Amino acid sequence: MKNILSVVLVLIIAFLGFALIQGIKEPIAFQKEKRMRRDAVVAKLEKIRTAQELYRDITGKFAGSFDSLKYVLSNDSLTIEKIEGDPDDPTGEEYTLTLIKTPAIDTIRKLEIDLDGLESIPFSDGKAFNIQADTLTYQSTLVNVTEVGTRWRDFMGEYASMKYTKYDNSYDPDMMLKFGDMNAPNLSGNWDR
Repeated sequence: MKNILSVVLVLIIAFLGFALIQGIKEPIAFQKEKRMRRDAVVAKLEKIRTAQELYRDITGKFAGSFDSLKYVLSNDSLTIEKIEGDPDDPTGEEYTLTLIKTPAIDTIRKLEIDLDGLESIPFSDGKAFNIQADTLTYQSTLVNVTEVGTRWRDFMGEYASMKYTKYDNSYDPDMMLKFGDMNAPNLSGNWDR
Protein backbone atom coordinates (compact mmCIF):
# COMPACT_ATOMS: atom_id res chain seq x y z
CA MET A 1 0.00 0.00 0.00
CA LYS A 2 2.87 2.31 0.86
CA ASN A 3 4.49 1.68 -2.54
CA ILE A 4 1.26 2.45 -4.38
CA LEU A 5 0.86 5.70 -2.45
CA SER A 6 4.47 6.65 -3.26
CA VAL A 7 3.93 5.97 -6.97
CA VAL A 8 0.72 8.04 -6.96
CA LEU A 9 2.50 10.93 -5.22
CA VAL A 10 5.38 10.79 -7.71
CA LEU A 11 2.87 10.88 -10.60
CA ILE A 12 1.02 13.85 -9.05
CA ILE A 13 4.32 15.70 -8.53
CA ALA A 14 5.37 14.94 -12.13
CA PHE A 15 2.01 16.18 -13.46
CA LEU A 16 2.17 19.39 -11.39
CA GLY A 17 5.77 19.97 -12.52
CA PHE A 18 4.74 19.51 -16.15
CA ALA A 19 1.78 21.88 -15.71
CA LEU A 20 4.06 24.49 -14.12
CA ILE A 21 6.56 24.28 -16.99
CA GLN A 22 3.77 24.57 -19.57
CA GLY A 23 2.34 27.55 -17.67
CA ILE A 24 5.69 29.30 -18.00
CA LYS A 25 6.43 28.26 -21.60
CA GLU A 26 3.15 29.51 -23.09
CA PRO A 27 3.46 33.22 -22.16
CA ILE A 28 7.12 33.25 -23.20
CA ALA A 29 6.26 31.67 -26.56
CA PHE A 30 3.38 34.11 -27.03
CA GLN A 31 5.52 37.19 -26.33
CA LYS A 32 8.32 35.95 -28.60
CA GLU A 33 5.94 35.17 -31.47
CA LYS A 34 4.03 38.44 -30.99
CA ARG A 35 7.22 40.50 -31.13
CA MET A 36 8.56 38.67 -34.20
CA ARG A 37 5.29 38.93 -36.15
CA ARG A 38 4.70 42.56 -35.13
CA ASP A 39 8.21 43.55 -36.23
CA ALA A 40 7.70 41.94 -39.65
CA VAL A 41 4.35 43.70 -40.17
CA VAL A 42 5.77 47.06 -38.98
CA ALA A 43 8.71 46.72 -41.41
CA LYS A 44 6.23 46.13 -44.24
CA LEU A 45 4.05 49.08 -43.17
CA GLU A 46 7.12 51.33 -43.13
CA LYS A 47 7.90 50.34 -46.73
CA ILE A 48 4.28 51.01 -47.73
CA ARG A 49 4.45 54.42 -46.01
CA THR A 50 7.61 55.27 -47.98
CA ALA A 51 5.89 54.16 -51.19
CA GLN A 52 2.84 56.30 -50.35
CA GLU A 53 5.10 59.34 -49.75
CA LEU A 54 6.80 58.81 -53.14
CA TYR A 55 3.38 58.43 -54.78
CA ARG A 56 2.31 61.73 -53.18
CA ASP A 57 5.49 63.41 -54.45
CA ILE A 58 4.54 62.34 -57.99
CA THR A 59 0.76 62.84 -58.00
CA GLY A 60 0.11 65.30 -55.18
CA LYS A 61 -2.16 62.84 -53.34
CA PHE A 62 -2.03 59.38 -51.75
CA ALA A 63 -2.94 56.12 -53.51
CA GLY A 64 -6.32 54.64 -52.63
CA SER A 65 -5.37 51.19 -53.92
CA PHE A 66 -2.28 49.07 -54.20
CA ASP A 67 -2.83 48.70 -57.96
CA SER A 68 -2.65 52.48 -58.41
CA LEU A 69 0.35 52.73 -56.09
CA LYS A 70 2.26 50.04 -57.99
CA TYR A 71 1.37 51.41 -61.41
CA VAL A 72 2.50 54.97 -60.72
CA LEU A 73 5.71 53.91 -58.95
CA SER A 74 6.55 51.51 -61.79
CA ASN A 75 5.78 53.86 -64.68
CA ASP A 76 6.08 57.49 -63.57
CA SER A 77 8.99 59.76 -62.67
CA LEU A 78 10.06 61.75 -59.64
CA THR A 79 11.15 65.35 -60.02
CA ILE A 80 14.40 66.18 -58.25
CA GLU A 81 15.63 69.73 -57.72
CA LYS A 82 19.33 70.31 -58.34
CA ILE A 83 20.62 73.62 -56.97
CA GLU A 84 24.00 74.97 -57.98
CA GLY A 85 25.24 77.88 -55.88
CA ASP A 86 23.78 79.07 -52.57
CA PRO A 87 20.28 80.60 -52.77
CA ASP A 88 20.69 81.90 -49.20
CA ASP A 89 23.97 83.69 -49.94
CA PRO A 90 23.58 87.34 -48.77
CA THR A 91 26.11 88.58 -51.36
CA GLY A 92 23.52 88.05 -54.06
CA GLU A 93 25.62 85.52 -55.93
CA GLU A 94 23.52 83.81 -58.56
CA TYR A 95 22.42 80.24 -58.32
CA THR A 96 20.71 77.90 -60.74
CA LEU A 97 17.84 75.55 -60.11
CA THR A 98 17.50 72.56 -62.40
CA LEU A 99 14.60 70.11 -62.30
CA ILE A 100 15.60 66.56 -63.15
CA LYS A 101 13.16 63.74 -63.88
CA THR A 102 14.19 60.27 -62.69
CA PRO A 103 12.17 57.05 -62.93
CA ALA A 104 10.44 56.32 -59.61
CA ILE A 105 11.19 52.61 -60.01
CA ASP A 106 14.92 53.37 -59.62
CA THR A 107 14.25 54.91 -56.21
CA ILE A 108 11.98 51.99 -55.28
CA ARG A 109 14.76 49.54 -56.14
CA LYS A 110 17.35 51.51 -54.15
CA LEU A 111 15.01 51.45 -51.15
CA GLU A 112 14.59 47.67 -51.63
CA ILE A 113 10.81 47.88 -51.82
CA ASP A 114 9.18 44.90 -53.57
CA LEU A 115 6.14 46.31 -55.35
CA ASP A 116 4.86 42.86 -56.31
CA GLY A 117 4.21 41.75 -52.73
CA LEU A 118 3.64 45.15 -51.19
CA GLU A 119 0.02 44.57 -50.16
CA SER A 120 0.61 41.13 -48.60
CA ILE A 121 0.51 40.92 -44.80
CA PRO A 122 3.35 38.78 -43.41
CA PHE A 123 2.19 35.54 -41.69
CA SER A 124 -1.36 35.92 -43.05
CA ASP A 125 -1.64 33.32 -45.82
CA GLY A 126 -2.14 35.93 -48.54
CA LYS A 127 -4.34 38.53 -46.85
CA ALA A 128 -3.85 42.14 -47.95
CA PHE A 129 -3.44 45.32 -45.93
CA ASN A 130 -6.41 47.71 -45.85
CA ILE A 131 -5.55 50.89 -47.75
CA GLN A 132 -7.56 54.12 -47.86
CA ALA A 133 -6.89 57.60 -49.16
CA ASP A 134 -8.97 60.74 -49.41
CA THR A 135 -8.94 64.49 -48.86
CA LEU A 136 -10.44 66.30 -45.92
CA THR A 137 -10.68 69.80 -44.56
CA TYR A 138 -8.38 70.09 -41.56
CA GLN A 139 -8.07 73.45 -39.80
CA SER A 140 -9.63 75.21 -42.81
CA THR A 141 -7.18 73.60 -45.25
CA LEU A 142 -7.84 70.82 -47.76
CA VAL A 143 -5.31 68.04 -47.03
CA ASN A 144 -4.60 64.56 -48.38
CA VAL A 145 -4.85 61.72 -45.89
CA THR A 146 -4.17 58.00 -45.97
CA GLU A 147 -4.44 55.03 -43.64
CA VAL A 148 -2.92 51.59 -44.19
CA GLY A 149 -3.09 48.75 -41.71
CA THR A 150 -4.39 45.41 -40.57
CA ARG A 151 -5.88 43.81 -37.50
CA TRP A 152 -3.58 41.79 -35.24
CA ARG A 153 -5.90 38.85 -35.84
CA ASP A 154 -4.81 38.73 -39.50
CA PHE A 155 -1.17 37.94 -38.76
CA MET A 156 -1.07 36.37 -35.29
CA GLY A 157 -2.09 32.88 -36.43
CA GLU A 158 -2.77 30.57 -33.48
CA TYR A 159 -2.26 33.50 -31.07
CA ALA A 160 -5.19 35.51 -32.52
CA SER A 161 -7.37 34.75 -29.54
CA MET A 162 -8.57 36.87 -26.62
CA LYS A 163 -7.27 34.18 -24.24
CA TYR A 164 -3.76 35.60 -24.70
CA THR A 165 -4.74 38.91 -23.12
CA LYS A 166 -3.95 37.25 -19.79
CA TYR A 167 -0.26 37.50 -20.80
CA ASP A 168 -0.47 41.06 -22.17
CA ASN A 169 -3.21 43.44 -20.98
CA SER A 170 -2.77 45.72 -24.02
CA TYR A 171 -3.14 42.87 -26.52
CA ASP A 172 -6.39 42.84 -28.50
CA PRO A 173 -6.48 40.76 -31.70
CA ASP A 174 -9.13 43.10 -33.16
CA MET A 175 -6.95 46.20 -32.69
CA MET A 176 -5.39 47.77 -35.79
CA LEU A 177 -1.65 47.99 -36.45
CA LYS A 178 -1.48 50.90 -38.89
CA PHE A 179 0.02 54.15 -40.03
CA GLY A 180 -1.86 57.25 -41.05
CA ASP A 181 -5.26 58.54 -40.07
CA MET A 182 -8.33 59.25 -42.17
CA ASN A 183 -9.36 62.05 -39.77
CA ALA A 184 -6.10 64.02 -39.56
CA PRO A 185 -2.98 64.62 -41.67
CA ASN A 186 -0.78 62.16 -39.81
CA LEU A 187 1.54 59.51 -41.23
CA SER A 188 2.91 58.12 -37.97
CA GLY A 189 2.38 54.52 -37.07
CA ASN A 190 0.48 53.50 -33.97
CA TRP A 191 3.40 51.22 -33.09
CA ASP A 192 5.37 54.42 -32.29
CA ARG A 193 3.00 55.36 -29.48
